[in-house]
This record gives sequence, C-alpha cells and structure tokens, in this order.
Amino acid sequence: MQIYLVGGAVRDRLLGRPASDRDYVVVGATPQQMVEQGYKPVGKDFPVFLHPHSSEEYALARTERKSGRGYAGFAFDTSHTVTLEDDLRRRDLTINAMAEDAAGRLVDPFGGAQDLELRVLRHVSDAFVEDPVRLLRVARFAARYAPLGFTLAPETQTLLRAMVDNGEVDHLVAERVWAETRRALTEPQPSAFLRVLRDCGALARLFPPIDALYGVPQRAEYHPEIDTGIHTEMVVDMAARLAPGDPLIGWCALVHDLGKALTPTEQLPRHVGHEASGVAPIRAIAERYRPPTEFVELAVLCCRLHLNAHRAFELRPSTVVELFEQLDGFRKKERIEQFLLVCSADKRGRLGLNEAPYPQADWLRQAFAAAAAINAKPFVAQGLTGPAIGEAVRRKRVAAVAALKPPAESRNG
Repeated sequence: MQIYLVGGAVRDRLLGRPASDRDYVVVGATPQQMVEQGYKPVGKDFPVFLHPHSSEEYALARTERKSGRGYAGFAFDTSHTVTLEDDLRRRDLTINAMAEDAAGRLVDPFGGAQDLELRVLRHVSDAFVEDPVRLLRVARFAARYAPLGFTLAPETQTLLRAMVDNGEVDHLVAERVWAETRRALTEPQPSAFLRVLRDCGALARLFPPIDALYGVPQRAEYHPEIDTGIHTEMVVDMAARLAPGDPLIGWCALVHDLGKALTPTEQLPRHVGHEASGVAPIRAIAERYRPPTEFVELAVLCCRLHLNAHRAFELRPSTVVELFEQLDGFRKKERIEQFLLVCSADKRGRLGLNEAPYPQADWLRQAFAAAAAINAKPFVAQGLTGPAIGEAVRRKRVAAVAALKPPAESRNG
C-alpha cells in the first residue's frame, strides 16, 4: 500500500499559497485493508476513508468510466490494480493532477508544474468532457487564479464549447450549479468565472438573465464602460474587494442590474424602472437554483433599492427612514451594511471609478445609527400604547435623520 498527497495541496504548495485541505490517494489497497488499519469509511459512490487520528480524507485510487449523462453518470473502478497515474489521469486540470509521495517527491505525469509556471489552466485528457461539473470548476479556478495571470488553454476552451454544444451542460443539477457559483463569488476575481462561461456559451444556458446584460448600453456619463455586462463584471470584482470571501454580497452584486436587459430598445441607453423590472429575473434564477432564502431576499432588496442609496443626499428624511424599514434594518441591523457594500460595489464598479469615494454610504451609516438609537421605551413611559408607540418612534427617527447634514460637497452638487 502506497499513500500520496494529491490535488490542491500539492498545487498550492508549488504556488507558495497556504493549502486549506489535504487529500490523499491510496494505491494498492482494498477497503477491507483500510478498515483493518483503523480508517473510517465515509464514501458513498466510491471508497473514501477518514484517518483514525487526523480525520483527513484518504481515497482509494480509482478510474472513472462514463455510463450516462450528467455528473452522476459514471462507473468507478477502485481495485487494488489501479495505479497512481490512472487516478491522476481522471482529474480535471493538469495543475490538480500532481501528487507527492511520503518523501515529498513530486509525481507529475501530465505537466502540471510546467502549467503552473506558464500560468495556464489546461485539461488533463479528453475524458474531461464527460463530467459537466468540470466546466464550472474550470470557471471557478479562473476566478481564483486570474489575479495571478492564469489564462485558459485554447484546447481547453474548445472542449468547454463542445460540452455546451453536445448538451452535456444541460444535465448539470441545480445544486451543483449553485454550489460552484457560490464558491466562485468568494474568489478574488469573479468576473473571470462569468467570462469563461460566456466564452463557451454556458452562461446563456445556465444564467440567461445575466448573459442578456452583455451588449446592453448604459448612459456614458454614469457608466463610462457603457456595456451592462462589463459593468456587472466590474461590480462583482469590486464586491470581492470590498467584502472578500462573502458570497452573499457577491451574489447581490451579480444580479442587482438584471432589469436593464429588459429595457425597451427605444428607451436605451436610459433604464427607467430597471430596479423594479429586475426583481422577476432574480426570482426566476432563484426558482431554478434554489439559493438560500437570505440570498434571494437581500438580492431583491438591493435590486429594488440601490438607486435610493445613490440618491441618498436628495431623499427626504422620511424616505431615508422608509429605506431602513424596507431593508428591515431595525430588526436585522446587518442588512444595512450588506446593502451599503453592494451599493458601493455598484458605484465603484465602473470604468475609472474604482477608487472614487462613495460618501452616500458613510452618511447613510450615520443616519441609520441616529435612527436606530430611538426606541420605544420613552414613549411607553409616557403612557402611549398600541400603534401610537410606533408612530411616535418613527417621527422621532425622521427628526433624528433630519438633524444630520449631508457632506458639503454633496450639497454643492
């Protein structure tokens, strides 16, 4: 029995990055031998075991043979005759198909180390096309490593297109699409995820409302980048910068402008009412992929209300308080900061504005703090009851916001 460290831990070590997970492949063993040595079996589709002390995963070396459509359409061979190279060959990218033996020696039959040097994402073999999840994984790896200069190998791009053209991508199950998308939104450059999917045609199949944004013009004085799809890419990247690793903020940034794809042609490049028309496509995506309720609710609120944040200095104090109420901010205080992060990403995710100030966010934070400091206790002590308490609290909150003055530069235009 031989044990090898494989996959991401090897890749990340060669890149000089910390490895979050350590996975091992066991060659020349049977499930019974693993159990006899104290390993705990946990695999459902193929034999995977947890180390008796470290709880790290150890999988028997295996090969895969396509037996049907989609992610689950595989037959596995985990016999003790499967070699390490056999196991590495079934993996998606060459940079993920490397191993280290117990002495730390690199085993790299498919040139993964060279592709790391070249900054190339390249498939291991033509068997890549048999698993549609790999398309999403490659796009996610692009989002992770694009800041390091990684690009997609042309031959891999060709395979991704083939997976779309032959309908394999249509067999992706909703849970896997959402899981990979969510993870991509935690990466440092989520726009690369969108570009990979769009370049191979998968974005139009998986997320039609997002794909429809590309080519839709916006007013150049507000959006120097003009194209709404490009703006969306810039916004998700800014969200990743402002809230690194937060998929909720990234998701809301991704779908905040879906209504612009529905603007009648004769109204372009203006988008009057896009914040209302964008709600339906958000709900359509949610119906298809079933993200958590929190993601759907906040995305709808950001879509409907983001222009109010941009116009904060023009709003009446009562409208500002109404904004906080619509966000349910007095009960869920975290909503205010989440909303303002998305709005900041929207405002700064524009050509030439990535370092621009966004004073509206700081002023709304101050306004919310002033309004949230008002509670019902004094009014209860005065003897008010029922709806009168809520009305009194609201009047006081509006007065507290009215007492704040917007920054001087905003009053001067």
